[in-house]
Amino acid sequence: MRKYFILPCIVLICCILLPEQSMALQTHSEPEGIYVHQMAHVLYMAALGYLFWDTKRSTFAGQGWVYLRIFCVLTILWNFLAVIGHASSSHLRPEDFTHVNGYLFSKVNMPLTFVKVIYYAAKLDHLLAVPAMLFLYLSLRSFYKDAVKDGDN
Repeated sequence: MRKYFILPCIVLICCILLPEQSMALQTHSEPEGIYVHQMAHVLYMAALGYLFWDTKRSTFAGQGWVYLRIFCVLTILWNFLAVIGHASSSHLRPEDFTHVNGYLFSKVNMPLTFVKVIYYAAKLDHLLAVPAMLFLYLSLRSFYKDAVKDGDN
């Protein structure tokens, strides 16, 4: 049993310590790829808006539903910020950035323009996405605890 555990651990350690490429961000071919991606953001916002509205008008009660609605609002805001960020990035050129350590870190070159500031602000989308995921986790945990409590009765 131990030999089945060692190989995956070695592979995981090698992937963490010796990464070739991150592939966390994938570019889209122009122009169709970005159009489809932007439409996906809009549809995701619409779906979350419907989920928020439906849970608000229903008779669902409890802390989990409140957390779920907060998740919906934060994720809608994240999608809106992502749409703005994608749109602003199409107005920037490669010379607007200085890359440090390859492409791991990049700096926006001066002078700052309105588009550069919007792009930079949109890159802070994790300030919405991380709390949104926290509220999703809290809602699911609350639903689970309620289900366990109801199952005991």
